[in-house]
Amino acid sequence: MPFNSFGRLFRFTTWGESHGPALGCVVDGVPPGAPVSEADLQVWLDRRKPGQSRFTTQRREADEVRILSGVFEGVTTGTPVSLMIENTDQRSKDYSEIAKTFRPGHADLAYWRKYGVRDYRGGGRSSARETAARVAAGGIARAVLAQMLPQLTIRAALVRIGKIAVDRARWDWDECARNPFWSPDAQAAGEWSEYLDGLRKSGNSVGAVIEVVASGVPEGLGAPVYAKLDQDLASAMMSINAVKGVEIGAGMAAAELTGVENADEIFMGNDGRPTFASNHAGGVLGGISSGQDVVVRFAVKPTSSILSPRASIDLAGQPAEVVTKGRHDPCVGIRAAPVGEAMMACVLLDHILLNRGQTGAQPGESLGPLG
Repeated sequence: MPFNSFGRLFRFTTWGESHGPALGCVVDGVPPGAPVSEADLQVWLDRRKPGQSRFTTQRREADEVRILSGVFEGVTTGTPVSLMIENTDQRSKDYSEIAKTFRPGHADLAYWRKYGVRDYRGGGRSSARETAARVAAGGIARAVLAQMLPQLTIRAALVRIGKIAVDRARWDWDECARNPFWSPDAQAAGEWSEYLDGLRKSGNSVGAVIEVVASGVPEGLGAPVYAKLDQDLASAMMSINAVKGVEIGAGMAAAELTGVENADEIFMGNDGRPTFASNHAGGVLGGISSGQDVVVRFAVKPTSSILSPRASIDLAGQPAEVVTKGRHDPCVGIRAAPVGEAMMACVLLDHILLNRGQTGAQPGESLGPLG
């Protein structure tokens, strides 16, 4: 199966399945000399790994990453970095009852119709388990970005579960580390806790919205037509398993605004750089970064593997009732924040390298000074 790679100059290819012996990625185009270790990458993987609260799958995976190539004496060498994460807590027998049926809302049917074969053990490549490899690749990107742009920060938060959204008046980035939901709103986290407890007991699931914000992004990343920064960000987030919608800045809400409301007025700042009164554009103008925060949101659908019986068909096309046993997230969006951060890091580094190749500009350097 081709199409397992993402990126242009900074490019990663993921491999492995949910219930195989291991999964991982090969990261190519990594600039040499960036300090990185397995411990540096493990920080990000630990934020994504399962089994950390009652609101996520109880599959117990250490998600320990091994660097197999591309790093020598603590720094990247400029050659491909190969990363591996072993699977240690697969329970393939949990899926034996759905081997000959298709889960409604899942990729099962589409995979089988396309390839004539499918790995029913956890969904194979369609499983959210694949995102561990993306987070590892994002860790490499972050190590390089830390050298190039030390002022850059990439953060993500869960902003909606089902119909319950955060109150932005209570937004506190520090709160994200204090609750199991990556919520910047402690009150919303409490409401989500009660809501998800009820869903778990009823054998149901729910969707979510995650917001990713990159601050300190330099001007000039992206190109006006077929390499827009927001285009590649949308592609990156849409490629994450279970994502069904992506928006930049005001996103779909921009359709409700007038031109006067939507226009982010521009002023000259005291530092001699342009500043903006608002950020409906999400930090991207005409496909090119403006220097504002880059803001992306993506919607994750409800987990398809649920205990509630659903009507479907079997391999012979006969009617069947499907109940998925095993260990599953009642809301897969809870662990998606680190994945969104990783994809943001990979896209930003790719565009920094592309911009340097086209214009010669170093990270953070503008070629169009005012005056």
